[in-house]
Parts: sequence; structure tokens; C-alpha cells
Amino acid sequence: MTFLLDKSTFIGRRWELSAARKALAGTRLLTLTGPGGVGKTRLALRLAEHLRNKYRDGVEVIELATLETGELLEPTVAAALGLRQTHPDPMGLLVEHLSNRRMLLVLDNCEHLDLLCAHFVERLLHATPRLQVLVTSRHSLGVNGEQVLPVPPLSVPGPVPALHEVQAGPELHEETRAGPPTPSRTVREAARHDSVRLFVERAAHVVPGFSLNAGNLACVVRLVRRLEGIPLAIELAAARLRTLPLDKLAYELDRRFDVLEAGGPMALPRHQTLRATIQWSFQLCSPEERRLWARLSMFAGGVDLDTAETVCSGEGIDPADVLDLLAALVDKSVLCRGGLGFRMLESLRAYGCEQLTPAERQWLRRRFVGHYRELAETHRTDQLVPDQLDRYLALREELPNIRVALQTCLNEPALAPLGLGTASALWCFWVLAGALTEGRYWIEHGLGLVPEPGRTRATALWVDSMLALRQGDLDAALPRLEECRELAARLGYEDLVPYAVRTAGVAACTAGDTRRGLALLRESMGLHRALNDMDGLMFNLYFAAAYGSTEDPGLAAEFGEELLALSESHHALVSRAYAQFALGVARWNLGDYEQAETLLTAAARFTGEVDDRWCLTQCLEVLAWIAGAREEHDRAAELLGAAHALWQAAGASPERLCYHAAWHERCVRQARHALGKPAFTSAFRHGAKLGVERAVTYAVRSPEAQAELRHLS
Repeated sequence: MTFLLDKSTFIGRRWELSAARKALAGTRLLTLTGPGGVGKTRLALRLAEHLRNKYRDGVEVIELATLETGELLEPTVAAALGLRQTHPDPMGLLVEHLSNRRMLLVLDNCEHLDLLCAHFVERLLHATPRLQVLVTSRHSLGVNGEQVLPVPPLSVPGPVPALHEVQAGPELHEETRAGPPTPSRTVREAARHDSVRLFVERAAHVVPGFSLNAGNLACVVRLVRRLEGIPLAIELAAARLRTLPLDKLAYELDRRFDVLEAGGPMALPRHQTLRATIQWSFQLCSPEERRLWARLSMFAGGVDLDTAETVCSGEGIDPADVLDLLAALVDKSVLCRGGLGFRMLESLRAYGCEQLTPAERQWLRRRFVGHYRELAETHRTDQLVPDQLDRYLALREELPNIRVALQTCLNEPALAPLGLGTASALWCFWVLAGALTEGRYWIEHGLGLVPEPGRTRATALWVDSMLALRQGDLDAALPRLEECRELAARLGYEDLVPYAVRTAGVAACTAGDTRRGLALLRESMGLHRALNDMDGLMFNLYFAAAYGSTEDPGLAAEFGEELLALSESHHALVSRAYAQFALGVARWNLGDYEQAETLLTAAARFTGEVDDRWCLTQCLEVLAWIAGAREEHDRAAELLGAAHALWQAAGASPERLCYHAAWHERCVRQARHALGKPAFTSAFRHGAKLGVERAVTYAVRSPEAQAELRHLS
């Protein structure tokens, strides 16, 4: 989500808020339109906040400004809704998830994806009868049934004479029943206008104690009228009060706009007004500030200090000066605080991008891509490290910038191998984030640009195969895997062979040949051990424990115990949760319900906290079996319902996993028989409506607390 200024208040827009609420009462698609900087995003966010309780299934706000390619629109929306893309069709996944939901979906900043957004929204609304969509864009989508609400600039007062003119007498003013205007009356009238209120509030942030009075009224009114009430332009101007007195600020703006108007119509179009204000703000910056502004335009998702120093310094910017330059740009409202540390609004980012020279752009792109290639390596989540979870969270926050880096590599053939290596190094992140479709998108496009046999291609082949298998796409996975094994053998990449063998084992299990799959997984284990590759071994142990839990639960438990010990010895929290799940399934199959429940409850609590819905879903599933085995059939039905909602969101089902299928069917059958169909259906539906947070609470609390939660629900 995008905010104009960190911790600033929302000014005005009463009429627009009322009009939008009325419009949403009669349409399924409302588009807020207007020029850049007019406040569409802020209005949409405030509207979403007001309406959150009006929708049974809530309001979801999805920021699209940082999305570089329209091909990722559907998987990005799916991921933002928490849907794990184990199915290769994200649109089908979205339709299934939203088909019966009464919710408002807010798509912010759609103009750069207009045709794709229009097609996407049209298909989604057609297939999901209870969904409503709110869009912000510089122009309408042109979809049937769309209602458009133009977002105007903030209201501005009429011209205000100087103080001595106000005091001179009524001949300068239209008479009213209240008598001639007085300075205090004129101040009160001007203060009713939102543009004036915004300027005064922002000015008070810069100059403590600033307020509107008869002495500064004429300057303030002249300034907001010059800026035509455009919020972003007003904020940029107000920020300049840190270095310019108000009268000088108004004079400088007058002078700049007079020059522009001399070359064309007397009234500047609003987009030119904003651009002129941004240009004026840019030119008032020091040369170093201008360079940093332009270079920071590469960062779609914001930037922290260390990254700004690494990527943007040099060629006219000393690394030691970056902090002070960032602070200066914050003071000038070019940057706002939030997210990774510092973020730039899209209008300012677009202008900054235009200021890069071709040589500087080329230099910056290579440094930017190199930084995110290194980040992908240093933040690998497929390693047994204490900061495993922190690495994952950092990558999730950096994803918009990673997308820019990957798209840059696709656009420049010379950088394609770097991009392919980056996407491959992120394979475990794509799995944990549920962004399998996006991971495959980057890797498969990269493979198309890097046909030369080599380590980068060979690695990407087994990664792409693994991601395809996680989506059940055997037809795509097997040819990639075969090419990987052939390349590894021909080029002597012995360290890649265990990964290819492991992936072949997962493929065999996915195809239903569990015995052969386990044999391949054990073969891969031996190869990883011989290379002392504990990171690679970790995943072998997981797959062998999970898939082997029904084939040979005793052996599976041994694998699970080893994985748990390995994870705990390295303090790898994410791996520990998966080890607890896999060992819990094995313990269940051995009839050790108490130990299984302890392990699965711990895994459910952790994965619920970090929103790892894939592992959480499976934990809830097996906890339902344990409840059924204890003849707690009502609880079993509710947990089955909670798991079912998450299975649907994942585009998966327990029937598609061999270690879940038989027990799932047995648990359903027993609970339905014990409760009767109506009671089972009621409990199941109640569980399905719990949502992630309450489902976790229900799964891990004591029976007394569960009863209380059931009553409150």
C-alpha cells in the first residue's frame, strides 16, 4: 500500500468518500480516476478502511504500481490473497477462492497495466458473483458495468486580497448580509478549503507552530491556487518552507509558472502543473541530491540505507554522504519513510527515472542487478542457518525490487544468465511464499534466453522441474529433469547430480510410485552425505519422511528424527517446523497420537505465525485425524473444514498427496457416520469459516478454550 506521507493525517474528501460509498452500493466495479498526485490511492485506502466491516470476508488492498510485467498480474493478486499456487492456473485458483466470498478487492495503480487489468477484472467479476472491485487508475478500464468516479484536486478558495485591501473597505468586495469581510472572516473561509488545510498541516510539520493567519493568508491562497489543489504538488511546496520563507516560496512558484504559461495556454493542464512542481523541486535540489533521486527510481519497493549506499554511490556520490542525502530528500518530501526504510511515490519515481542519462542508466542497471543477485545468494532459505526465517521475510519485503532486477535481465540479453541464476537461487523462497507460478515464469523465460549448456542452465532445469512438481505438472517437469541429468553427467557437475536424483524421487512419488521414489530419495541422501552437503540432505530427509510415512512409518520416523535434530542443531526454525510436521505424520502412522499431536501443534503454531499456509494446512489435516481417532468427531469435522478452506486456497487437495489421501477419506467417513450428515456438515462449514488465525487458535488451544471460541464464533 502507498501513503503520501508517513504518519500524516487524511484531509477532506468528504464528498468523494460519500459518493464512492453510494456508488459501491449499486455497482460491482468502481474506478477512481484522476491525474497523478491527486490522491486516488489515499482516498481508496480511506474508503477501504471505512468499509472493512461492511464485507463479510473483508477488504483486500493490492498494490500494482511495483508490478513490472502484466504476465504476473494474476499470480501476484493470488499471492497477495494468501493463495499458495500449487496449481499452475492462478486465475482458476482465484475464481475458486473468491466464488462465494463477499468481499471488496482494491487494485491500486492500474494505469500501466490497463488492458490486462480490464480483461482480468472482467473475467473475475463474471466468475465471482459476490465480489466487488475498487480500482485506482489515471483513466477508466472500459469494462461493462464499470462506474467511474473522477477524483478532483482539493478545493481551493477564491483569490484573497492583501491584508491592507481587506481593511480598506467594502468597495473591493461583494457585499453580503454579514457585512464587509474582515481579516478573521477571510481566514476562516479560506481554512474551510481542503487545499489550504493540507498546506497548513504539512507546513506545521516543517515549521513548528505554523498556522494560517491574516498576515500569511494571501500567500497561502495564491500558492494553493497556483498548484490547482493537487495534493502531491502542495506537499512538495510545503516541504520547501524548511529553507524558503513563505513569501519567497510563493514568488518562486509564480515565476516558474509564468514562464511555462508564456509558452502556451494561460491555464496549465493539471498533469503539467504537477510535472512543473516536481521539476521545480528537482532543480532546487543539490547536484548530489538530484543524482540520488534519479538513481533511487530503480527501486520499485523502496530501499534501505545499506542498499542505497551499495547501489547508488560512486560516479558523483560519496558513500559517506548517502545518509545525509537521503535525509535531505525526506525533508523535501521526495522520499517518505516506510517499508524497507525509504520509499518514493510513483510520480516522483517516474520523473527521477527520466533524469538518468543512458550511460548512467546502463551502469546503474548492472549494479542493481548484481546487488540482487548477491542478495539472492546471501539470503538463500534452502540452507540450515539460524536466520532462515529472517532471510525469508527480508526476501518477501524485497520482492518488488527483485522483480525489477529479474525483468531488467530479461530485457538485456547480456544479463540473462545473471537473472536466471538469481531466480534459481530463490527456488526455496518461491516454494515457501507459495509463488510457484511466478518462480516458474522467471526461470522459464530465463531458460529461453540462456540455451547454452552450463552450470547456470543445469541448475535452473532441476529447479524448474521441482517447482513444476509442486504444482503437479509432471508433463513439464520430466523433460526438464532429463535435460538436467544429461547436462550434469556430460559436463561433470557431480554436485548437481544429487539434486537431479532427489527431484526424480519426488517425481516418482508424485506419479504414485512411492517405492521407487523412496529408493531415489535414499540414493540422493547418500550422494549428499558423500559431499557433506547438509543443506541438500535436509530436503531429502523431509521428502523421505513425508512420502515414506505410509510406506514405512518406522523408517520415515527415523528420517524425521534426523531432520529435526539437524534443524535444531543449526537453529533453523523453518526447517524445524517442516521436520515436526513430517515426524508428526510418521508418529501418527505408528499409532503414537500423543507425540504426533505435540509435534503437529508446535508446527501449526509456528507456521500460523509466519503465514506458511502450506505446512499449516497439512498440520490441521493430521490434527483432524487425531481428533477422530480419539472419537472427538465434532472437533475432527471442524478441523477438516478449516483445512479444506486452506486446501482450496492452495489449489490442492489431500487426495493428491499419497501420505494424506487414505487417512483423509477415513477421517471424513468416520466423522460423518458418528455425527450424522447434518451435524457433520454444520461443523465442517463452521471450521471452513474460521480463517487462518482462528483456525490455528482452535487447533492449539485447550478443549475449554476451544469450546469458548466455538461459542463466540
